[in-house]
Amino acid sequence: MAEETPGQAAPRPLPPGLDLLWGRRERGKRGPRPGLSADAIVGAAVRLADAEGLEAVSMAKVAAELGFTTMSLYRYVASKEELLQLMWNASATGAEDLVIEGPDWRTRLRGWVGIQWDMLGRHPWITQMPMAVPPAAPNSLHFVERGLETLDGTGLSDMDKLRIIGLLSSYTLSEARMAADAKRAMKAAMEAAAHAEPAPADASAPPDGGMPDSYEALLRELVDEKTYPHLYRLAWEPAPQEQPSEREQFLWGLDTILDGVAALIERAG
Repeated sequence: MAEETPGQAAPRPLPPGLDLLWGRRERGKRGPRPGLSADAIVGAAVRLADAEGLEAVSMAKVAAELGFTTMSLYRYVASKEELLQLMWNASATGAEDLVIEGPDWRTRLRGWVGIQWDMLGRHPWITQMPMAVPPAAPNSLHFVERGLETLDGTGLSDMDKLRIIGLLSSYTLSEARMAADAKRAMKAAMEAAAHAEPAPADASAPPDGGMPDSYEALLRELVDEKTYPHLYRLAWEPAPQEQPSEREQFLWGLDTILDGVAALIERAG
């Protein structure tokens, strides 16, 4: 627990969840049955979310996963909203020990973003988390600190560094969210198709029931050359022999942003 130092003002109260993460509130005491703790609860919640998505996480399901009653969890975690904060912090475990090396700022910053992208791939439920405020949990701030360090020596102000870190995080999260949403939609469509009654055979209809198999195919159904000339060309131009992977498309956008950062550094220096 944080204590007031003589001559200094008492620490300001923190919102629920952050007070627990920053040691401003005592963790729940061990009950009569060993094995339950805030860390165990968060670990079980993360496992559930990894396996089934964020919608699968409830206090009742976490309690069942651990073999305790739902009410026993509230000795350690005050609410589901607090649990989500603890899960967010847990997803960045190890950030304080990260060492991001490279010969220049671009290599280091690209590596930092790659770590974030990989973490979102391991925990796609993070893209479903409410994000109304900037990160303030200990592990999240460690990760932000590592990102700021990658821009040392560039001549940029600390505020510009923070803006760049925020821009890259927003881009990474947006791309990860779209990828995760697409995967969830595809899974739901496959499950629905598996339980649907077979439709009568129709030689004129495509085998998938009429749904275009790509964005380009959808555009061909919707756009005409006069109204949408650019989209029309995109829809009808020959497809490349090899489609870029999800990660390659992400890195293309990342390098485009980093080109802008390089221009900003040049103007600063």
